[in-house]
Amino acid sequence: MKRPDGAATYYVIVATEALSLIGSQTSGLAVGIAVFRLTGHATPIALVSVFLAAPWIVLGGLGGALADRFDRRSLMLTANLGYAVASGLLLLAFVSGAFRLWELYALTLANGVFGVVEAPALQASVAMLVPDRHRDRANAIQQLSYPGAVVLAAAFAGVLYAAVGVAGAIVVDLFTFMVAVAVLLAVRIPMPEPGAESRSAGSGLWRQSLDGLRYLAGAPTLLALCIYISLISATAGGFFWALMTPYVLDRVHSTTTLGLVVGTGFSGAIAGALAMAAWGGTRPRIHTVMASTLLAGVGISLTGLARSAVPLAASLFLLTFVIPFANAALSSIFQGRVAPGLQGRVFAAMGQLGALLAPLASLTAGPLADRVFEPAVARPGWRAVAWAVGAAPGAGIGLMYVIAGLWMVGLTAAFYASPAVRRVEAAPPDHPTAAGAASA
Repeated sequence: MKRPDGAATYYVIVATEALSLIGSQTSGLAVGIAVFRLTGHATPIALVSVFLAAPWIVLGGLGGALADRFDRRSLMLTANLGYAVASGLLLLAFVSGAFRLWELYALTLANGVFGVVEAPALQASVAMLVPDRHRDRANAIQQLSYPGAVVLAAAFAGVLYAAVGVAGAIVVDLFTFMVAVAVLLAVRIPMPEPGAESRSAGSGLWRQSLDGLRYLAGAPTLLALCIYISLISATAGGFFWALMTPYVLDRVHSTTTLGLVVGTGFSGAIAGALAMAAWGGTRPRIHTVMASTLLAGVGISLTGLARSAVPLAASLFLLTFVIPFANAALSSIFQGRVAPGLQGRVFAAMGQLGALLAPLASLTAGPLADRVFEPAVARPGWRAVAWAVGAAPGAGIGLMYVIAGLWMVGLTAAFYASPAVRRVEAAPPDHPTAAGAASA
C-alpha cells in the first residue's frame, strides 16, 4: 500500500477520525438507551461526561508533553488500540449479562485518558503536514467530524439498537477503531526538528507537561486569547448545551420535534465547516475568529427569544454554522505562532483551560434555571421581560440564554477592541515555517 504524504495524510487521518467518531457516538447513544432502561434515571448518563472530562483537567499537560516528545503517529495508534480494548471490555460486560455502572464509568475514564494522548498529537501534526496557506481549510474540514458524527449517529443509533441491541452497536464501534488502526499503520507523520523550545524544555516528562502553560504565561496575547476562548466555550458549550433539552422540550412540547430542532440546528455546523473549507477565512485570521464569535452570541440570544420550532431551529443553525469558522481560524493562528515542537503542549494547555471552565458552567446552569430563573417566571416582576421571552415554562431559561448571548457579544467586543489582540498575527513567528516540505 502506497503511503500518502503531506496534506493527503492529514485528510486520510481526518476521514478515519470521522468514521471512528460515528462509531463512538452511535455506540454511546445505544449504551445511553440501555443504561436509561436499566436504571430509569438520567443522572448515570450525565455522569459519563464528567468521567470523560476529568482526565483532561488532571493529565492534559502530560498528553501535550507526550505529543512533543514521542512519535505522534504511534501515540494516536496507541490511543485507538486503547479505545478498542475499552470497547471490547464493555461489550463483554453487556454480553455476559453482568453489566455494572461502575464498569461504564471506569472504561469512560480510560477513554478520557486515551483522548488526552490522542488529541494533542493530532492537533500538533497539522503544522507538520499542511502548509500555512491551506490550514484554515484543513482545520475547517476537521470541524466536520464531530457534528457529522452526531447527526449520523442520531439517525443510526435507534435503528441499530432495535436491530442488534447495545452489543451490536459496540461491535460496529470496534470495527471503526480497527479501521483507524489500519490507516495509522499505513501513514507517516513527520516530527519537527529539535529546536530551542525542545532544548530549553524541562528534561522530565512531568515537568514538560507544564511547558504549555509556561509558554502561554510568557506570551500574554496568546494567553488572553486562550482565556477568552475558554470563557466563550464554557458559555456556548457547558452553559448553553446543558439546558438545551429541557428548554426545547418546554418550548415545543414534543420529543419528536426536539429531535428535529436539534438535528436541524446541528446541521449548521456541517454547513459552516464546508463553507469555511471553501472560503478559507480572512487575513488576518483574528477577524474571522471575532466576527464569528459575535454572531454566535447573537445566535444564543435569538434562541432565548424563540418560542416555537422554526425560530429555534433557525437560531441554533446560525449558532452552529459560525462556530467552525472561529475554531478553524483560531487553530491556524496558534499553529502559525507556536513552534511545531511545542504545539502539543500548548494545545493541551488550551484543552485544560477549557476542561476546567466547561464543567463549572454546566454545574452552574442547572441550579440557576431550577432555583432562580424558572421560578421567577411566576412572579409579578416578570412582566418586564415577558414581552421578549414569554411567561410559559422555559421562559426563565430563555432569559438566561438572552443574557448569555449578550455576555458573549460584550466580551468579544472588549477583546476585539484591544490592539494587541487585533495584531496577534503581525509579528513573524520565531521558528521556521512548519510543513515547509509539505506539498499544497
